[in-house]
Order: sequence, then structure tokens, then C-alpha cells
Amino acid sequence: MSEELTSEELTPHFEDVQAHYDLSDDFFRLFLDRTQMYTCAYWLGGDDMTLEQAQIAKIDLSLGKLDLQPGMTLLDLGCGWGAAMVRAIEKYDVNVVGLTLSKNQAVHAQKVLDEMDSPRTKRVLLEGWERFHEPVDRIVAIGPLEHVGLDRYTAFFERAYELLPAGGTFLLHTITVLSEKEIIASGLPLTPAIVEFSDFMKTEIFPGGYLPTIDMVKEFSAKAGFKLKRRQSLQRHYAKTLDVWAAGLQAHKAEAIEIQSEEVYDMYMKYLTGCANLFRKGYTDLNQFTLRK
Repeated sequence: MSEELTSEELTPHFEDVQAHYDLSDDFFRLFLDRTQMYTCAYWLGGDDMTLEQAQIAKIDLSLGKLDLQPGMTLLDLGCGWGAAMVRAIEKYDVNVVGLTLSKNQAVHAQKVLDEMDSPRTKRVLLEGWERFHEPVDRIVAIGPLEHVGLDRYTAFFERAYELLPAGGTFLLHTITVLSEKEIIASGLPLTPAIVEFSDFMKTEIFPGGYLPTIDMVKEFSAKAGFKLKRRQSLQRHYAKTLDVWAAGLQAHKAEAIEIQSEEVYDMYMKYLTGCANLFRKGYTDLNQFTLRK
């Protein structure tokens, strides 16, 4: 564990995560599909796919990179509402442990897992990676790095490395951004509107969040001891996902306002449409890193 961080600093960011994900399950259901996956889908079949089919395809893409074997234990960092764990049990007959900082997600995910007809162990912990020390065989992390914070990157990758056996695989699925140098080199304009939207995302949508560059993920993972086996960009897939989410929320505007407020509805429409624009233009990307110990 990195010595630059004290145990007090390694308290999980419960408040930041709950500020977003515990807004209301009913609100999120207005624009998410039945899997309730709140991350980039994988539109392998193009526009003919439903959102649910594309999310399951994303889960299969992620799990397929882990070389899972029956009886292994899979750790799902930032397990959300549990869809990846359910799929892992169904397809690979593994034990699962899910970590989330969201109370709503923890309750829902454990309920879904308990209803499965499988002898495998199925646990969801309302806890962060900072306090998890059990050895596991594989790790999947679909989206949690955005909430870790740069000051904890060293500790995050070191903890993942410590939990895995030799040869173990860590699949990291995360949004990445261009550095200022890369933006200039690409010719993309860094307009006041782009800067304003970035600030809006940090303060209003994902408080405490931080988005890495590709090189930062490579650097911190390598420093922890990981070898990068593969990187795959899903940039266009996230733009499409955000478009579908925005259309879904817009179609349920009245219900969204009733559940929350017009202010929250407007804020989320700004977030979903604005992010889709960033992915389409190339300011942001979604990458899957296959890391091997």
C-alpha cells in the first residue's frame, strides 16, 4: 500500500457516490434498461440492438477478457445494480463479491443475486476497495475509476495487484480524456463552453470525480506491477449509449419531474446530451484495459 496516504485519507468516498447513485432508483429506471447498467453499452449489432442487448454485450465483452473458470472468485469493483455478477454466475459458474458505495445499489444487487438458483457464493458489500483485503482470482471494474480521485490512483492499482494471484487478470473499463497537450495536437478547440461543461460535470453530476488520460492508466498500473495486455476503445459506443439514455429520459419527462424536479430533469438532459457531444467529437473516450499480474 502506498505510504503517502494515511488510513484516514483512505476512507471510501461514500458521500460523493451516494450523491449521484442514490438519487432515486425510479428516476434511473426511466432511461436505463432492465440490467440497470449505468455505463457504456456495446452496440456490436448496430442500431438493431436494444439497449438491454447492448449492455449484455458489453458485460460479455468485459467478462470474456478475464479467462474465468468455474469455481473462481470474481471481484466486481463498483458492482452497480449487480448485472455483471449475475451474468458471470450464469455464463462462467463463478463465486462473486461485489463492492459498491451506494446503499440503493447494494440492496438491489444482493436481492437479485439471492434470487438466483446457484450454489456459488454471492456477496455484495456496502464498502470501498480501500477496506477490502480478501484474495480473489479475477477483478472487473466497470466505471469505478472515475470516482477514485487522482490522489488514490497509486493505492487503487496496488490494492488490485495485491488481491490477485500470479497470472490473474484485472479488466478496467473507464472513461479517459485527452491531456491539454493532446487536445492541442489534435486540433480540437478548448472553448469556454467545453471548460464550462467540464466544470458542471465535476460539481453537479459527479462530485469528487476525476477522469484519467490513457497514459495515466498505463503509468499507474505499470507502477503497481501490471502488464497491459490489451486496450480497446469504445468511444463511438458511448456516444450512442448516451443518445439512447437522453431519448429515454426525454420520453419520460413528466415522470422524471414528478419523481425529482424540473431542475434535476434539465440537469440530467444537459449532462447526457453534452457528454454524447464530447465522445462524438473526440474530447473523451471509453477504454477497456486488460491488465495481467
